[in-house]
Amino acid sequence: MDFGSDNQSGVSPRILQALVDACSGTAASYGNDPWTGRAESAIAHAFEHDLRAFFVATGTAANCLALSALVQPWDAVLCHRQAHVATDESTAPEFFTGGARLLPIATDSGKITAEALQQTLQRLPDAPPHSVRPAALSLTQATENGLVYTPDELRALTTLAHQHGLHVHMDGARFANAVATLGCTPADLTAKAGIDVLSLGASKNGALAAEAVVFFNTALARDFELRRKRAGQLLSKGRLFGAQFCAWLQDDHWLDLARHANTAALQLAGILQAHPDIRLAWPVQANEVFVVMPKPLLERLLADGVRCYDWYADSLPPSLVLDAQDVPARFVTSWTTGTEDLRALHDLLR
Repeated sequence: MDFGSDNQSGVSPRILQALVDACSGTAASYGNDPWTGRAESAIAHAFEHDLRAFFVATGTAANCLALSALVQPWDAVLCHRQAHVATDESTAPEFFTGGARLLPIATDSGKITAEALQQTLQRLPDAPPHSVRPAALSLTQATENGLVYTPDELRALTTLAHQHGLHVHMDGARFANAVATLGCTPADLTAKAGIDVLSLGASKNGALAAEAVVFFNTALARDFELRRKRAGQLLSKGRLFGAQFCAWLQDDHWLDLARHANTAALQLAGILQAHPDIRLAWPVQANEVFVVMPKPLLERLLADGVRCYDWYADSLPPSLVLDAQDVPARFVTSWTTGTEDLRALHDLLR
């Protein structure tokens, strides 16, 4: 009963076979192979936009290198206070940007709103050279609370950001899950919504280790090849990235994988909610389920073989009142989540 993380799932057989096929024979190195070019073209086709795509091995590298292309060391990146770049990437954002500051925005809704962004921008001191200069907005899709931004919400945020001279980055570690939930096109959530650069994650959704930094505003990609090389993220056998993305995107395989994970999350939420002592903390909109339950119940589940993470109390909505023994927990589904695990959890909670 493993609901710990979608990072813990394996590799889609289709993607694994693509890797095996790509390893047959020799190919040019450092991204000059046929697979890398085809992968970039496949991303451009999926997102209906001329773009530049650069492949890296980790989400942290994708996010932080993307931000480094948007800001100077004396600039600031605005993000949600629970954003992965703010809470789970150590000092990598500061390292790769040369010292740019992260300015967290707190909201009760789990998402940055246009109103919250406007208030933050108005509060920031404008006293150069003494004050930090806001230069980028980073949004997470889906968010750290498992919520999704609609196209209208994104357009409101990007319009405001661009009016204030900010470029907009999207952390898309679970972007496929957001697309699958909303039923819109990838372009609706990115290029058409005003996103400048996307960290497109595949590792949580069926790939072995593959992320892409996708520039819709291609002028921002200037020197990115050098940034990637300097960061040690230019893989000599670049075909291993390209082959994964080609197979991942072909015939909407990436969305099929995400739909499976999302469906499993809804089923999981139903099982958890059926227990009288378990409450949902946030609506289930992607492949994460956040709940609160008495600590003894969580301890019993863990002892009986359930894998999940206890979570942060300060990440809960203020309207959720906790009982004395309540603790938050996060359950995550993936493309590998099967009926056996769901049924076993159901039986355990009966």
